[in-house]
Amino acid sequence: MRVRQLSPTGDFTFGSGQLNYLINSPEAVAQVVQTSLLLFLGEWYLDLTAGVPYPEDIIGKHSQALADATLIAYISQIQGVTNIEGFQTVLDPDTRAYRSISGTLNTIYGITPFELSNENNF
Repeated sequence: MRVRQLSPTGDFTFGSGQLNYLINSPEAVAQVVQTSLLLFLGEWYLDLTAGVPYPEDIIGKHSQALADATLIAYISQIQGVTNIEGFQTVLDPDTRAYRSISGTLNTIYGITPFELSNENNF
């Protein structure tokens, strides 16, 4: 697995050749998980089946446990993920939006944490 590394602000990094890529590492899988969680179902015009079904299956439709199970199932099918441990979500009760999603990924390359917070605008 090879992905272009993102900067702390979420932009692609350039100018350092091969150092701009995460290659066959747990961090590469974590970055794919993080960016995948930011993609809403039907948002990418080249593949309308890609993305998380937030409005359809998660937000405001079910209990938090059911929403979490949907996210775990989605993350589990991402390339390189073998298992998820310590999965946690925090919901804002007023807006019913996620404040954060975090956990530990067991990947084909090793173990790594992942976290998304509402700074990522999801």
